[in-house]
Amino acid sequence: MADQNTPAGEGGPPKGLPALKAHVIANKVDVALWGIRLLTVLCTIGYLLPIFNNPVSAFYKALLANAATSALRLHQRIPPREIALSREFLARFLLEDSAHYLFYSLIFMNVVPNILILTPIFLFALLHAASYSLTILDTLGQNSMWVARLLISLVEFQSRNILRAAALAEIVLFPLVVFMALFSYCGLMTPFVYYYFLTWRYTSRRNPYTRNTFRELRVAAERAASSPSAPAPLARTLRSAVSLVCRMAPPAEHVQ
Repeated sequence: MADQNTPAGEGGPPKGLPALKAHVIANKVDVALWGIRLLTVLCTIGYLLPIFNNPVSAFYKALLANAATSALRLHQRIPPREIALSREFLARFLLEDSAHYLFYSLIFMNVVPNILILTPIFLFALLHAASYSLTILDTLGQNSMWVARLLISLVEFQSRNILRAAALAEIVLFPLVVFMALFSYCGLMTPFVYYYFLTWRYTSRRNPYTRNTFRELRVAAERAASSPSAPAPLARTLRSAVSLVCRMAPPAEHVQ
């Protein structure tokens, strides 16, 4: 069995702490993203299990960590030299998923904490942190921390379900935000701003899960409304809800 600190040229690329140090130096932004995503996961857990910290503080720290992650990803996707004060740049900026979630953090910075708000950012942070953790473990050596590798494999195996759950949380959060605004748990403008966030997610080029989840919910609602056993008031309510959501959806030509 090759030693984990094998130098390059003697059984493959170097492994172990020296290799990890070199990897960190060569990939500072990616490693920073990994660390901040882990912080997002830990803060969300800290909000749910406030044993060692204040849950309200943990809630806002998770949002700040998500904002930092989104800003770094935007830095990677749009280099500073390409920034310009133009309509074209703004359109390109709003196409980026990272921009969507930067605004997401800003939207909820002044609301009463709620676990559903943290659900999408927790799921995205968990999925991406697990993926990069595998890179870190590979740098340390193939046999390092097999228990962690097993947990990472479980997360990656459920990646599709995790993305669908995040999309469902984005959608379900909208009526909750309306409810929160009516009862003064957030500002009256929050539902309107969140509506624009949802339209950006619906037209996302890189992540179709929000759009697909809307479609699945529509099919399920129409099937339930058409069921012979469905009470007439429930059927009318479901059809009205589907009609309202369809009218609020972005124009078809904006959807990739």
